[in-house]
Amino acid sequence: MENRIDFVNWLDPDMSIQILTCLDDLSDLLRVTCVSRCWRQYVIANGLCRQLCLRMFPQLSKVVHVVEQRYGTKDPAEVGSSNFMEWQNLEREHRAYAFLARGCTTFPIRDLISEPICASSTDNYPEESIDNTLEPRDVVAQRASYWSSKGNSNPAEPEMLLYKLMGDLCVITEVSIQPFEAYFQWGLPIYSAKAVRFRMGHPKSPVDVPLGESYKDYENKFIWTYTSQEFPMAQEPDNSVIAGGALWHIPAIMGRSLSPAFGIESPEPSGKFALKVLSYAQPTLDDPSLIQSAYLRRRVGQIINILRGNAVDVVEYEWGEEDDESDDEFVL
Repeated sequence: MENRIDFVNWLDPDMSIQILTCLDDLSDLLRVTCVSRCWRQYVIANGLCRQLCLRMFPQLSKVVHVVEQRYGTKDPAEVGSSNFMEWQNLEREHRAYAFLARGCTTFPIRDLISEPICASSTDNYPEESIDNTLEPRDVVAQRASYWSSKGNSNPAEPEMLLYKLMGDLCVITEVSIQPFEAYFQWGLPIYSAKAVRFRMGHPKSPVDVPLGESYKDYENKFIWTYTSQEFPMAQEPDNSVIAGGALWHIPAIMGRSLSPAFGIESPEPSGKFALKVLSYAQPTLDDPSLIQSAYLRRRVGQIINILRGNAVDVVEYEWGEEDDESDDEFVL
């Protein structure tokens, strides 16, 4: 049998890491850990799964440490030598980041909007509130369904819509916005903003948003962790006189929610936080908890509209039998 050289043992450590970081697929990196015990220890000790996640999503550099909570219990008390505890921490990070990388690429894609929070302004509240942006129909109870801002004489003054997403951590793959076509006006004009941009973040502390229209009161209560570039929007020739009074309809934010598998703990004003692993189970599109929460949100929205005097078409939801089989665990 011809001799083979284990490059991990023979090459300079920096060179070995440089070679292994060329692997940009989690499956390949996990296969490396199966080659030998030595290679597995090398991947874990150098945090290569964490490095892969940081290359995929640099925002994860805000993670200060990993908290693992399995089977509904917290981590046992750390006892033993410092080397043993350090290795336990490295293994915990390896499991967490390996599953995180898998979740960021394989968790089911869904609409990530949980509920609307508030708008910077509303021309005719509540008939033209932000709630209408999530209604796919143009007409509801013989009324046009859209959000309209009050507008501003200064075209540089932005308007803002604030939504809550379905999880603490989400991978957003697509954001789409459709301007509203004013079918009730002559010429069917489409009111479009000059440009849009998107910001992601989280509240500095629990925020109780009243049933109102003002967003400006909450501008300083959030930590914005991401701000996109401005994306210009196509303009209708007859809309040159519009200054900030855009009519929006059906915003869609598609992507992968990392909840309920992952959460965050103790977010700091600097934006740093602890990554909390709540489960190693792979979620599915028909997850009963997600379906039920979405159903309840729709029903609450319908009740609110009824109380406002806006009749809605209520769609009954048929519950299926719960699957008693537990989800497969993610095993490394």
